[in-house]
Amino acid sequence: MSQPKPASEQQPTVSSTQTAGYRTNYANSVQVRMSVWDFFLEFGTMRQDSPEEVKVENFQGIYLSPQQAKALLQILQHNLAQYQNAFGELSLEPVIPPPGPVH
Repeated sequence: MSQPKPASEQQPTVSSTQTAGYRTNYANSVQVRMSVWDFFLEFGTMRQDSPEEVKVENFQGIYLSPQQAKALLQILQHNLAQYQNAFGELSLEPVIPPPGPVH
């Protein structure tokens, strides 16, 4: 029989709720700025209607402490590794479709 952990070693129960302003969005653009105090992530959607211009519409900015940014990096690395194990290696190189009609 195991001994119960002291109160200082027990993990708290985490409860998660969504605020009234909670929303989900799709982002294919993320810009990152940093200062000595924080990281700023700005999410948006990017589209290119002509060869001369790319339009980015930013819709959300999030400030993170450096510690939270590092924690986000670790959880993203972990989840990307799981994704690639399940679905194959991701490439950051653009995939150019062959020429021809689009249906």
